[in-house]
Amino acid sequence: MNKMVVFLFLISISGFGQKNQDIEKPIHNLFLGMKNADPELVKSVFAENAVLQTITKDGTVKSDSIQDFVDSVSKFTKGDLDERIIVEAVHSDGNLASIFTPYSFYLKGKLSHCGANSFQLVKQNNEWKIQYIIDTRRKEGCKEIK
Repeated sequence: MNKMVVFLFLISISGFGQKNQDIEKPIHNLFLGMKNADPELVKSVFAENAVLQTITKDGTVKSDSIQDFVDSVSKFTKGDLDERIIVEAVHSDGNLASIFTPYSFYLKGKLSHCGANSFQLVKQNNEWKIQYIIDTRRKEGCKEIK
């Protein structure tokens, strides 16, 4: 293979990886803020009018306030909340990105529940922010994520 083709291929892969890291950063900071019981870090990852929802077992969609969520994080101590994710897919177009992440949630070191998160992110002022999260939650069939 031509050295120039290989070089261009490697440049494109490295640029793609950096782009995904930038998009994923607020998600990783969300879970770092939860793990460190840092409500300011948690709040910083959300867009101004962000939406937080959960799909219940019966299919009902329940909405939660971002501020209530941020406040709840401050009631825990460092290490109490540990949500471990696997980023399965990152899709983006301009200032819009979508990320899907299966997760396992640990409360005070014990597996509490699992499910999947679907994140919609927007790029505002050259920074990615979480605009929308919807998740599922279940207690059965959970696999530990390291």
